[in-house]
Amino acid sequence: MNAPELHELFVLPEGALKVSYEEDSRIQNAGTFTILLEDHTLGNALRTSLLQDSRVRFAGYRAPHPLENKIELKVQTNGEITPHQVVIEALNSLEEKFNNVERLFRAKVDLYPTKPR
Repeated sequence: MNAPELHELFVLPEGALKVSYEEDSRIQNAGTFTILLEDHTLGNALRTSLLQDSRVRFAGYRAPHPLENKIELKVQTNGEITPHQVVIEALNSLEEKFNNVERLFRAKVDLYPTKPR
């Protein structure tokens, strides 16, 4: 069967970098981030967050192959900020949003008493 081994979906191979970056030689202020062990969940959230920034001209991602557990994120900025900086800001924004969702969820769960067993 062609499916990868289960551990390959979660364990970073020895010596592999989680994130790598390749600058685009044809487009200014642009490059591609390759992020290992991630899929559409992170790709779509990150793309959406990047597109909300007015300094981002383009943000898109792709999963090169269904059996490869990685995404490629292409980012172009207007030059006021580097692709590295804008991706870090987008990740920080997503972290803040997710933490807020978790906090709200836990507050709502705490409203309901648990039944004794």
